[in-house]
Amino acid sequence: MNWTVFENKLKKRMETDHIPGCAVAVSKKGKMIYQKGFGVKNLESGDSVTPKTIFGIASVTKSFTALAIMKLEEEGLLSIHDPVIDYLPELQISCIQPIDSIKIHHLLTHSTGLAPINRREELNDFHQHLNYLAETNHDSLGTPGEFISYCNDTFLLLGAIIERLTGRLFRRYMTEEILAPLHLHRSTFSIEELQKLEDVSTPYVFNEEKRDYENHPWPALGNYEVGGGIRSNVVDLLKYGELFLNQVPPIITKKQLDKMWKPYMPLSTNSYYGYALEVTPNYHGMTLVEHGGGQPGVSSHFGFIPEQDLVVAVLTNVSDASVKDIWIEAVNTALDLPIEERRTTYPSIELSQEQQRRFLGTYQSKEGTTLQINLDAQGLKANIENKEFLLYASDEKTLVIADIHRPIRFHMNSEGIPWAAFFGLRMLLKQSVS
Repeated sequence: MNWTVFENKLKKRMETDHIPGCAVAVSKKGKMIYQKGFGVKNLESGDSVTPKTIFGIASVTKSFTALAIMKLEEEGLLSIHDPVIDYLPELQISCIQPIDSIKIHHLLTHSTGLAPINRREELNDFHQHLNYLAETNHDSLGTPGEFISYCNDTFLLLGAIIERLTGRLFRRYMTEEILAPLHLHRSTFSIEELQKLEDVSTPYVFNEEKRDYENHPWPALGNYEVGGGIRSNVVDLLKYGELFLNQVPPIITKKQLDKMWKPYMPLSTNSYYGYALEVTPNYHGMTLVEHGGGQPGVSSHFGFIPEQDLVVAVLTNVSDASVKDIWIEAVNTALDLPIEERRTTYPSIELSQEQQRRFLGTYQSKEGTTLQINLDAQGLKANIENKEFLLYASDEKTLVIADIHRPIRFHMNSEGIPWAAFFGLRMLLKQSVS
């Protein structure tokens, strides 16, 4: 294991990607084999990051919520194949009928058929959110189970189900039944607790125009804490990984845990989405199980390789950091694979001008993501968050961002014209044609 190469690459990436602080930890067969902090947790104080520094973990939280649902199923309180309205009878989403076609399974896999919708962080109880889903017109992608598209507003319904079944507030149930039994004592949903804990990072957003960092207060999130509210550290996340690999401590059976990383919904040519976990079944004969997260001031990635009894966690205190790349580089280092090895390689094909022009236009989600596909003398390009990226075609329905080898998969109508782009785990609906 050559961690020097990994560290040199990470330090260079932190400079180019404007990452103030980063923590990385790796365990194998239940023993810590690597843990280190890089950079600073606070730019003003200059205090260094340690492996115990607390960061936001954002959507890595989702697997904790999915774990709670699997625990409730094991206890006989629900089945993942039950209609959601069995537990939330007031649920109404006008664009999805019949409403009882939405199962708990669809919430876990982001496959309800609802496109991403406008985020309402001011909503702080589930009754308000159920009203929001019922009273507002939303975009439909298809029938439940037909398409995968990240939708935080349906995923958070899992928190409402947990409250209805247990009689406890979601946050209280998660703390008492998941965080505490796993001995994750430096992990919390509470911003108030963060102010009492030591060694806590400060979240930052890098302003491209000002070329400077902006301090970003911890977001309260409201109901979205179900899918993004935990603040934790890489040491605690390794303990969490041990649950999946060795059922330590034994709060749930292996059978239930294994359901979480079955390949339910296809993401790309060789990766899938399970229950709040992404799965790549054949990475050098091994299985990558992982999930990332991002919020203002937070970029996170966690996962494990069951065949190697390996757990890896990466946390940073800035938005839009390339943590997924850092994570796979740590995995490759731990497995003595070439550090540049990727999950998937995408071949390049030539497209005619007519084929290229079909992709042109603006693709957008109501949650806020906008993707613009343009064509100039250099070829197809993507504009994302005012940044331009050169693209190449991997097949007639897939464009790949050349620099980072990240695919954008397009869904076509019967005439071969794209109506949506699948990017960042979200379906972005086509708005206009350039």
